[in-house]
Amino acid sequence: MKKVGLFFGSFNPIHIGHLILANYILEHSDMDELWFVVSPQNPFKDKKSLLSDHHRLDMVQSALKNYPKMRASNVEFSMPKPSYTIDTLTYLHEKYPDYAFALIMGEDNLEGLHKWKNAEQLISNHQIIVYPRIYEENQKEHDLLHHENVSRIEAPVIELSATEIRNMLKEGKNVRPMLPPEVFEYLDGSNFYRST
Repeated sequence: MKKVGLFFGSFNPIHIGHLILANYILEHSDMDELWFVVSPQNPFKDKKSLLSDHHRLDMVQSALKNYPKMRASNVEFSMPKPSYTIDTLTYLHEKYPDYAFALIMGEDNLEGLHKWKNAEQLISNHQIIVYPRIYEENQKEHDLLHHENVSRIEAPVIELSATEIRNMLKEGKNVRPMLPPEVFEYLDGSNFYRST
């Protein structure tokens, strides 16, 4: 059975932090592949700074072309909005019955997991790989980290955010070191993220 890690996000834009994390998970887990699931526009979120679905998908595909174990997925583009993770997983299980899917999320997302649609079903039926995020000093470890389906991976913590990159682009600053070369080329010369 092929094991596939699912890394959900808007990837607005995908940056080297995403690739470093994805590569680390592939090298330090039993995942055979890792799919970047590009989330469509959330109707409850501000659209102004979000590039169109196909531009973000194109950037992810460009960034991953030299990583044979990684691929971009647009599975949620054709699903009802807003898309819920449990519905996406159900759909993927039906489409790929011989694959085992694991969810990849930051430790901060684990805290709010109980608010997700069908959270109990999600955690009972799927492996969850949790990567560390910067924590406040007095923050305590989350109980779900001890669940049998949750495994914490000691990936490097990269303090790089797509928001920061978008702001730098808007200010005309150089973001080349933060982006995969293909993504930098995609954005360079365009007006993406530069206009308000």
